Amino acid sequence: MKKLEEGKPRKPKRSIGTILAPYLFSFPAFAIVFVFVVIAALNTFRLAFTDSTLLIPGKFVGFQNFVEVFHDEYFWTAMLNSTLYVVCVVPFMVILPLILANLVRGNSKIMGFFRTAFYTPVVMSAVVVGMIWTNLLDSKGLINSILETTRIIKHPIPFLTDRWLILFSAMFVTIWLGLGYYMVIYLTALANIDDALYEAASLDGAGPVRQFVSITMPGVRSTMVLIMMLSTIAAFRVFNEIYVLTNGTAGPGGEDITMSMLIQQQGTGIQARTGYASAISLIVLAVVGTMLIVQQIVQKRGED
Repeated sequence: MKKLEEGKPRKPKRSIGTILAPYLFSFPAFAIVFVFVVIAALNTFRLAFTDSTLLIPGKFVGFQNFVEVFHDEYFWTAMLNSTLYVVCVVPFMVILPLILANLVRGNSKIMGFFRTAFYTPVVMSAVVVGMIWTNLLDSKGLINSILETTRIIKHPIPFLTDRWLILFSAMFVTIWLGLGYYMVIYLTALANIDDALYEAASLDGAGPVRQFVSITMPGVRSTMVLIMMLSTIAAFRVFNEIYVLTNGTAGPGGEDITMSMLIQQQGTGIQARTGYASAISLIVLAVVGTMLIVQQIVQKRGED
């Protein structure tokens, strides 16, 4: 036995530095997450039940902030706009990038060019994108100028002054900005689908549309659910597009305000009501969480 044990290679002893190295490298990331996410979330939960402001810590007031929120007209306007944003944007974010990814898949140079072109808006700042579209949609911008020059319209379309046109213009910008990002995610999922399935479908006489419905969509179902969840969160928390298109005013009379803009208005500035803004933040968390749970339930029932 001793000879056998002597014949076995001994494991080299690990120094304390080798053992601690992985933890030391990951510690800064954990520290940042703990300070700016965990502690911040706990502090938001605490502030939601106080009447604190930017300069005054405040005192415990129970559910008073939540009662005030539900009696606030701006809150219901923001809830309507954010919910409408989800309803209108999410279906396009789920379907359009999949169609786009299906069209540009391949290794040819021309397909690489189109993939790069579609992905370019993703690397641009949302503020820059908003400024570009603000100039395009202005009453004297490029779009209205072309329509007036071609005599399609007689008067400029109020893209940036009408309550509903502002909202739908922002939705269009959001979709345009996110197409490339979700397209890349779909391209990764499409690469995992066996090409033999398409070949077999072609031999059976299935056209491109039939192959897309019967092979592509089932093959990326889990990715579609992921994108639905990500786009739902992003759409309900939309801020940059509305803020830039309205120059921070949330539209005429503040009618295009969203939940994120409402939190920003209430939680910043000298007269910031941090307790009230924290209560709105918790409501946003609850609403988004409920949406995600409903999506999961519907998805599981669809699979069954």
